[in-house]
Amino acid sequence: MIYSGKAVSVTLHDGGIAELKFDLQGESVNKFNQETVVDLGKAVDAIKGNSDVKGVVVTSGKSVFIVGADITEFTDMFKLPEDEIAGWCLKSNQVFCAFEDLPVPTVCAINGIALGGGLEMALTCDFRVMADTAQVGLPEVKLGLFPGFGGTVRMPRLIGVDNAVEWIAAGGQHKADKALKDGVVDAVVAGDKLFDAAVSLIKQCLEGKIDHMKKRSEKLEPLKLPPLENMMAFQTSGAFVAQQAGKNYPAPVAAVNVMQQHGGMKRDQALEAEAKGFAKVAKTPQATALVGLFLADQAVKKANGGHMKKGAKDLNQAAVLGAGIMGGGIAYQSASKGTPIIMKDIADAALDLGMGEASKLLAKQVQRKRIDPAKMGKTLSMIRPTLNYGDFANVDVVVEAVVENEKIKQSVLAETEGTLKDGAVLASNTSTISITRLATALKKPENFAGMHFFNPVHMMPLVEVIRGEKTSDETVATLVAYATKMGKNPIVVNDCPGFLVNRVLFPYFGGFGMLMRDGADFLAVDKVMEKFGWPMGPAYLMDVVGIDTGVHAAKVMADGFPDRMKHDFKDVSEVLFENKRYGQKTKAGFYQYVLDKKGKQVKTADATTWELIKPHVAETREFDADEIIARLMIPLCTETVRCLEDNIVGSAAEADMAMIYGIGFPPFRGGPIRHIESIGIKEFVALCDKYAHLGKLYEAPQLLKDMAASGKSFFA
Repeated sequence: MIYSGKAVSVTLHDGGIAELKFDLQGESVNKFNQETVVDLGKAVDAIKGNSDVKGVVVTSGKSVFIVGADITEFTDMFKLPEDEIAGWCLKSNQVFCAFEDLPVPTVCAINGIALGGGLEMALTCDFRVMADTAQVGLPEVKLGLFPGFGGTVRMPRLIGVDNAVEWIAAGGQHKADKALKDGVVDAVVAGDKLFDAAVSLIKQCLEGKIDHMKKRSEKLEPLKLPPLENMMAFQTSGAFVAQQAGKNYPAPVAAVNVMQQHGGMKRDQALEAEAKGFAKVAKTPQATALVGLFLADQAVKKANGGHMKKGAKDLNQAAVLGAGIMGGGIAYQSASKGTPIIMKDIADAALDLGMGEASKLLAKQVQRKRIDPAKMGKTLSMIRPTLNYGDFANVDVVVEAVVENEKIKQSVLAETEGTLKDGAVLASNTSTISITRLATALKKPENFAGMHFFNPVHMMPLVEVIRGEKTSDETVATLVAYATKMGKNPIVVNDCPGFLVNRVLFPYFGGFGMLMRDGADFLAVDKVMEKFGWPMGPAYLMDVVGIDTGVHAAKVMADGFPDRMKHDFKDVSEVLFENKRYGQKTKAGFYQYVLDKKGKQVKTADATTWELIKPHVAETREFDADEIIARLMIPLCTETVRCLEDNIVGSAAEADMAMIYGIGFPPFRGGPIRHIESIGIKEFVALCDKYAHLGKLYEAPQLLKDMAASGKSFFA
């Protein structure tokens, strides 16, 4: 043993081959935290001090190679001034460069996932050999950053400008064949041959068959392209990246710019340019939000793990009640992820609709070559349509997805309960009806909870698991496990009108209704909010959700929270509802909808809308963009805080992720709570006070006022 640390060890094998192994103690994966970087530096010093070492193979003691930097360290680090962040990058790069400059050939054996700093470590080696099951990538742009451990320097010098821009600016995770084709790795072998293949490469270098120093020198020198070609390559790719990323995501463009900036420099000078550029993007609000989003996602997964430990039951057979579009979507999702499901309805036509929905979704997968016809057939065979309860005695979990009517749901749930085995879990897919009230029809309310899927089921990542007053921990655990098994992101919430997502969304719609009342142009409002980062503005969103659905849900919310969600004017959505303009489903709502050549619904402005709503709104006037944003975002954000106050959701992280997964809250803003923090809690309370004259919907919750006074943070 040449060196042994908590993250890195170096062992000398026969023939002078040293194995530098990453194996971070106490962790399930390897990652580059500060301890690992220091450990690597000591290991490199130990190798340099041992004359018996003839070559180095870099390996991992875990099933992954290295997943990247330790993101948990970023929050505090990115609060430092730019020059200190750049200094951290350069200090870390001294270690990577010291390894790269070892006087012996080096080969990296990538056995599993190598992302971010993990791939950057591999790039410091002279050669890279990859297992055929491994995946590699530089996903930093997804955190609002770009590689800071030499990735922007080494990658273009190894694989060319165009390929490097694709790998860095798109932030993808790639399989072995792509990595080999683009030149990121030099060989791909079976996992059990990986170490031997790496050793073989070292021996070929030692025998003079391969010139490793020539290969290494490519990374140390400026790009080989002539200056004019170099400029053209970066300008062309930079324009494309800017178009794809959009104005709200500056990191991909910054990455291209910094690669162009240091393209004519040698390695060490280029690394300085990279470090300065990295520090700049690290200080952007997008990086703060997206890093926070990553940490929030990890917090949700941890919370769900905690729920599942409380007695999640085995899930071998599921069932869904109601075979409409929603039921068919649930059946498809369950079967496609490996859980057989019975789909029950009371009419053959409904079953045909549900099976048709599942078939359509699977056919699209075949068309896109994501699955083959055999897989489609196998998945469809896991969905069993039926008109009776014949096989329900073996079902582990049932999701009721019938019409959104309390009495009908209670009747169906009670009937179903009598057919189930002891301990089977029953769930209702509802967006508005109280789980606690629905449970009054059941003999075992402890085995019942809400399971709110979002439409379309196959695309929307969120599932709200709603705990009623008598729901047991085991039931919650089982539904969280089922949602996770279906490939969804469950978030556990407590019962209240609208649960979490709709309770927060409808104050946003309420703010929109008040803007319209006061003379706003919904076309202008949609444009402002889309520029703010929403995938669609509020009018368009209401058309997609369904005006009829929205009016029904708004009444539920007004009954539940009359002080701030009941209004004393006729909302424009009610006017459209009365005129049977329900949005996309009727081809007319705020907008008119026509099919394009691909059969996709396209919205166009419709003068009829203005004729209908004109008697109910003030004369049209122009609103400043900041006012539009404030009048829509204040109600949404304050209601999110109230959900924390009322213990509807367990944490700020879960609240933020629910809004991103469930309603498309702009990811680069991090969620409603993160958005409040980006403004400043004290400043946000002042913004609430500015619009307090509009009513209770704009009043700052007491929790926010207390935090503003004490200087506390939601994410401290």
